[in-house]
Amino acid sequence: MSVRTLVVDDDFAVAAIHRGFLEAMPEFEVVGEAHRGGEALRAVEALRPDLVLLDIHLPDMSGLEVLARLRARSGPPVDVIAVTAARERETVRQAMSRGVDNYLVKPFTRTAFIDRMREYLAQRIEVQRLGQVLDQDEVDQLMHHRPRNLVMPKGLSAVTLRLVTDALRDSDSDLSAQEVGERAGMSRVSARRYLEHLVTIGKAEVQPRYGMANRPAHGYRLT
Repeated sequence: MSVRTLVVDDDFAVAAIHRGFLEAMPEFEVVGEAHRGGEALRAVEALRPDLVLLDIHLPDMSGLEVLARLRARSGPPVDVIAVTAARERETVRQAMSRGVDNYLVKPFTRTAFIDRMREYLAQRIEVQRLGQVLDQDEVDQLMHHRPRNLVMPKGLSAVTLRLVTDALRDSDSDLSAQEVGERAGMSRVSARRYLEHLVTIGKAEVQPRYGMANRPAHGYRLT
């Protein structure tokens, strides 16, 4: 089932861009747009989205106030990702304390946006996978958005690593870095970095294979 998403941004053109990014991802369904804080709150009640992409700078009230009201309301919970040019430390701190699920600073590329949405999807799937009562390890896993028992080197994302791991797990045969990248929604170069990390920590192994023109290539599979 797709993630029903409400896009909130005071700039109509920017909102349209974010809508276009999401509509290119089959996992998301944009159910509406709002351009003011009050409009966003009413839209949440009327449309019941699963996720709100929330700008902080809105003309009638701060996105931080919108976030606080969303967290205080009764009814089904809604996830919130701040998508904003606001990067002041205090603003980010308040967003975190009021329960924002993620924070994406403008300006950003389409690739950065899609990567952040895929990280959100991986975390959402992880929450749904876990049972109703969690042990300490599972609580830590959710609190820090990381897969179980994996130490991440600098520059790698634990949530993205889970996407790569899931791509290998869901395949009946070994996969090349290109194939993993296509399944996980990232470039071949990025996929290879994660695959090499999995090999280093003993979670995956390299399989010899031949590519185009019978040139030596590599496939990867979980151990």
